[in-house]
Amino acid sequence: MWWTEDRSGVIGIEPCEQGLCGRIVGQQNIRDAAGKIPVDTHGVPHCGVTIMRGAQADEPGHYRGTITDPDDGRDWRSDFWVGGDGQLRLRGYVMLPLFGHTQPWSPFHGHVAADCSLK
Repeated sequence: MWWTEDRSGVIGIEPCEQGLCGRIVGQQNIRDAAGKIPVDTHGVPHCGVTIMRGAQADEPGHYRGTITDPDDGRDWRSDFWVGGDGQLRLRGYVMLPLFGHTQPWSPFHGHVAADCSLK
């Protein structure tokens, strides 16, 4: 499980039918300022939403797949790998990795409750 760059959520990455997939398993703030639970573009709560799909190894320890922004539903190509510092590096891009942005995700060592809250 990995903290996102802004530490607002925790993503669980595990094997799926297409390779590796990642879903939102925990959120720092379960409710927004208005007291509402965040939802994706289809009105589905973020908790449990799969945002990474079909990641296949294109070389040892380096994966390529698709990532979806849960706020706007846009899909991006993505590469990810674990760096020497133990952080997961996730690079999202449109056409070529050159035109992307890399985020460092940190390992999450806490506990996630059934309602996606973090302990």
